Amino acid sequence: MTNTKMTDQLKLRWVMICSTLFIVLNTLFIAKEIYWFMILPVVLLVILTAFIALDVLLLIIVFATPLALTIYNSNFGVSLSLPTEPLLFGVMMIYILRLFYEGKVERKIFFHPITIAILINLTWIFFTCMTSTMPIVSYKFLLSRLWFVIPFYFVSLHLFKEKKNMRRHLWLYMISFAIVIIYTLVNHAMENFSEAFAHIAMNPFYNDHTSYGAMLAMYMPVLIFFVFDKESPRSMKYFAFFMLLIFITGLIFSYTRAAWLSLIVALGVLIVYLLRIRLIPILAVIGILIAMFFYYQKDIMIQLESGRYKNTKNRDVEQRLQSIANVTTDASNTERFNRWASAMRMFSEKPFFGWGPGTYQFQYAPFQISTEKTRISTNFGEKGNAHSEYIGPLAESGIIGLLSVLAIIITTLLTAGKLIYHSSNKRTRIFAMVLMLGLITYFIHGTLNNFLDTDKASAPFWGFIAMIVAMDIAEKKKVEKK
Repeated sequence: MTNTKMTDQLKLRWVMICSTLFIVLNTLFIAKEIYWFMILPVVLLVILTAFIALDVLLLIIVFATPLALTIYNSNFGVSLSLPTEPLLFGVMMIYILRLFYEGKVERKIFFHPITIAILINLTWIFFTCMTSTMPIVSYKFLLSRLWFVIPFYFVSLHLFKEKKNMRRHLWLYMISFAIVIIYTLVNHAMENFSEAFAHIAMNPFYNDHTSYGAMLAMYMPVLIFFVFDKESPRSMKYFAFFMLLIFITGLIFSYTRAAWLSLIVALGVLIVYLLRIRLIPILAVIGILIAMFFYYQKDIMIQLESGRYKNTKNRDVEQRLQSIANVTTDASNTERFNRWASAMRMFSEKPFFGWGPGTYQFQYAPFQISTEKTRISTNFGEKGNAHSEYIGPLAESGIIGLLSVLAIIITTLLTAGKLIYHSSNKRTRIFAMVLMLGLITYFIHGTLNNFLDTDKASAPFWGFIAMIVAMDIAEKKKVEKK
């Protein structure tokens, strides 16, 4: 007892000494107008949490992601999303150190088809960094991709061994995102919900309405599931319904055509699965259409050019939906075709290794043709990338870069389909369907935009995939036990 009391007194004494020292030093720093020292306790708490409860820190990051702010440093030529990206880097380093310290990996995780596809993609990105026309840019791209994939996919797989953490992950992002939606709607209302202001109403939390709309669409199937979930308490159903109304309102006033289109496609996919149409023939048809596009791309571009300089304005919802297919007069659509055409010319010049990950925006300007440029075109690489999760890797990492991205998508769809059709647990089947529909909305967005270089999209994208993998591993364990 005496030893215990002495130990407690010693601990208390050290706490008092450290607290007094911090207060004194912080007072001196404030007197000299140096304020960063005040965050030291928070930093120490985060570091302690990372080592003791990495899963808790990851959930904190998920909640912070929609509210994170992007800071650009012109001196180093990098942008950081604060506070999430520094935390993600820390989580990545701790996970890697743990792997080396323990000296073993979980075979069920690392030999899962989706994990293999992800590792192939990362490996090829590494190889094309070495052959890159701008190695520093490419290695920065690889590093940022790693600090998204490792925490949001690999660490999440350990987190999702407990199924309740999947719901926590979803709710934490959605609640935080709802704050951004309300902020956006209030901002937008001050401008009478004008279409022009819809593009920037969500600043500074999201760069523009397209990434904002993509995330709204991605979580829509999840919220609908929670509204009708029979196992949820009535109070949670009411809360989910309230959240669904917020998300629907946000989607309507986002004026994001791709988001609406992606939900329509997701509904079509749901009908396909309910009718139990096999996935292989559908993928074959999609593959044929993609091949035809690449084979006839020159003829397509010539046809698209024929009406480029007409000018129309789409005001109502019906006309806006029609403008999705309006590739001849809509500035954003014509600029996308300019970027895609430039990417295809870059691919033709370097078809195997590409120009290097992350280099498209710095290299595509010479590949533009004057007749394809629009009023929003630029030669200075300051207005983004190839506007496609598929054509971008084709230009930057060659044909294998594209195939590795498609491999992730195909293995995810096949794994989700296996759960939907063959799981003995009805709830697992429905939840897998919901996650797959959310991912489908992003796969559709991926044809028109690319946001996986941001934490806002990476958290749900890799998180949804990790949930599907975790459920698949759990199903396999059930079969092995039987």
